[in-house]
Amino acid sequence: MEPETRPYVPWDMMNCFMIDVFKAYGVPEADAAICADVLLESDRRGIESHGCNRFKPIYLDRIENGTLLPVTKLDIVKETPTTLVMDANNGLGMVASYRMMEKLIEKAKACGMAGGAIFNSTHYGIAGYWSGMAEKAGMIGVTGTNARPSVAPTFGVEPMMGTNPFTFTMPTDEPFPFNFDCATSIVQNGKIEYYARMGKPTPPGLVVTKDGGTVTDSGQILKDMRRGDCALLPIGGPGEETGGYKGYGFATIVEILSAALAGGPYLKELNGKNPDGSDRMYRLGHFFFVINPEFFMGLDTFRATAGGILRGLRASEKAPGAEKIYTAGEKEWLAWQERRDKGVPVGESVQRELTGLRDKFGLDYRFPFETQANPRRRRGRKNV
Repeated sequence: MEPETRPYVPWDMMNCFMIDVFKAYGVPEADAAICADVLLESDRRGIESHGCNRFKPIYLDRIENGTLLPVTKLDIVKETPTTLVMDANNGLGMVASYRMMEKLIEKAKACGMAGGAIFNSTHYGIAGYWSGMAEKAGMIGVTGTNARPSVAPTFGVEPMMGTNPFTFTMPTDEPFPFNFDCATSIVQNGKIEYYARMGKPTPPGLVVTKDGGTVTDSGQILKDMRRGDCALLPIGGPGEETGGYKGYGFATIVEILSAALAGGPYLKELNGKNPDGSDRMYRLGHFFFVINPEFFMGLDTFRATAGGILRGLRASEKAPGAEKIYTAGEKEWLAWQERRDKGVPVGESVQRELTGLRDKFGLDYRFPFETQANPRRRRGRKNV
């Protein structure tokens, strides 16, 4: 791992700042607190593609252009003792997902299992946050979401599906859970956005062009993808020789469950654009399942068995030159141990966004990365 050279912003300062800015955009304070925590959880885990890097471009800019409503009005469309279907009415996907998981956890406590689906939603942040809510309650969490089309099917070059994460979090008897949270594409949009912000190329072989070639200019990829001139590849890559059909199949499963359980839109209907090129609501769908181990052989048995499996994997023989074998969620836990007392590392582009938002709303903050900065947070809330 390369040594960190970017300055840090303390966790409490970044949390309070994002809440204040969300409020300035019309988000109710309780909802703003949920959204800030979801974004920061991504940075705590070292998954910067979904953290404060996306605060402005994915959430605030979409509130400004009208494709995301700051006040989330949730309607329960159908409910049974073990299921729930919810209409998010184009509000904040993070708020809708939080309320969904609260209800599903209670249902699973009573009935052993519960499942839910949300439609007419927006980007719901890091998927592992929602499955992690179940794990914190001593349960197994499963979730997935569709997204604007950016991934080509096997043997195709047209962006048809989103990066469609398929995510599981399970309790263990270790300091961290098993947390498998990843896209069904080789790389996700947020990672390419991160590469572009850092001025780095996208590794070759992750993106396919209309002529079947590849492209590495990260900024150009983002532009071309919106025009449909290139697409991300599913896990396994192009064709069948390296198993690309497996990533394609998992992405399709997520697309179906995200749309069909709630009867929502899918594929190209999620591109956020009208036929004339103007912006429109994204209307995403998410699905969630919660499984309570107490209704099987008990939580303690589940934890011990899961932990034993993971320890067995990590203790297996390493490849020549490999220092360590990891299990899913371990690197994210290690990232938190490294960052816990330091804060959020922020690059120059995010620094400019933070100071621009502060000045726009007259908020009384001075960030540590500023030349004449006082690193202590000042909590005034002007013009909010």
